[in-house]
Amino acid sequence: MKNERIATSRLTQNVLSVPGAEGEAVLFVHGNVSSAAFWRDALRALSSAYRPLAVDLRGFGETDPEPVDATRGLRDYSDDVLALIEALELERVHLVGWSMGGGVVLQALRDRPEVVASVTLVNPVSPYGFGGTEGSDGRLTHADGTGAGAGGANPDFVKLLAEGDRSDASPLTPRNVFRTAYVKPGAVIEDEDFYVESMLTTRVGEDHYPGDAASSEAWPGLAPGTRGVLNSLAPTRFRIDDLASIEPKPPILWIRGADDVIVSDTSLFDLAHLGALGVIPGSPGTPAQPMIAQTRAVLSAYGNFREVVFEDCGHSPHLEKPADFVTTLDAHLSRR
Repeated sequence: MKNERIATSRLTQNVLSVPGAEGEAVLFVHGNVSSAAFWRDALRALSSAYRPLAVDLRGFGETDPEPVDATRGLRDYSDDVLALIEALELERVHLVGWSMGGGVVLQALRDRPEVVASVTLVNPVSPYGFGGTEGSDGRLTHADGTGAGAGGANPDFVKLLAEGDRSDASPLTPRNVFRTAYVKPGAVIEDEDFYVESMLTTRVGEDHYPGDAASSEAWPGLAPGTRGVLNSLAPTRFRIDDLASIEPKPPILWIRGADDVIVSDTSLFDLAHLGALGVIPGSPGTPAQPMIAQTRAVLSAYGNFREVVFEDCGHSPHLEKPADFVTTLDAHLSRR
């Protein structure tokens, strides 16, 4: 594998690639608290008909740690991806996005559909962001996005991430979060240390992960700030409810693990659902965000999509079911 830092019009970005690979470009975009390294094995296994590339987003891996302006939603990231496509002189590219990266590639598709040959979403964030909404139409629970944003990050996890903790001494170390949330508990993942190291490349702070917190008078007392990762995912910042209006409409493949606890209609990272479970006290009955139903509604309106569910699989099908993942992706990429 090859790592190369590529200067673009916005910042210098680190790109992972397979030396000597040629063909149609396939650009992989990672999720939150990770890096391009999470795509390593998928890049190696992809058909030789393609040129696989994976980018470190700003503030992750070896890409420049430029600050994240959360008032733009995910556009700091998607504009970076589009700038990279231009720097590499790619006329059209297949985009693959996992988790937060799914939102990044949807935003790139929304803004520049003519450069996108196809899209693959892997357990993507809802088109209505993360937290603070209800119903399949993504209605805001409160106008200020209460229930979403950086204030919802577990401070113990943030502290251990910043300290570079590689142990399994606490349930909230990056290693144990990987074991219990990134993959289905009990999944055996080779090179676990490799993925933990990738997680630890995350820049921590108000300009990066998790971002700056803001308060709200409504339960649970927090609202999105204006800086950093989690605020860029708030429903008041990131919202793609008009995807059906774009032209052209390249095909979209939606792959998800059936046992995902991060992106789910009953997400264990959704403060509203945690309130319903009694983990966060004082809930007034705010319903959980139906993330899967929201994604399905937006993609159904778009039309040109296919949903594939991997059973006995959590948030990371490319790690948990690598052969099935690459086979499914190869078949999608070959569609014309």
